Amino acid sequence: MDYGTLRGIITIVVMVTFVGIFAWAYSSSRKKQFDDAANLVFSDEEQSAMANNSGEPK
Repeated sequence: MDYGTLRGIITIVVMVTFVGIFAWAYSSSRKKQFDDAANLVFSDEEQSAMANNSGEPK
């Protein structure tokens, strides 16, 4: 096996890995989980605002 063949095999493996990650990230079954993760920042602000209004020390 020469260097060119090894580079070709590595290129194919990386390309297949990229396509797999792309398909996983954009699959419709993962959308709800990604939307929930994207909104975690806002839920933290709601909890801290409720703590401020309740008079409890931080």
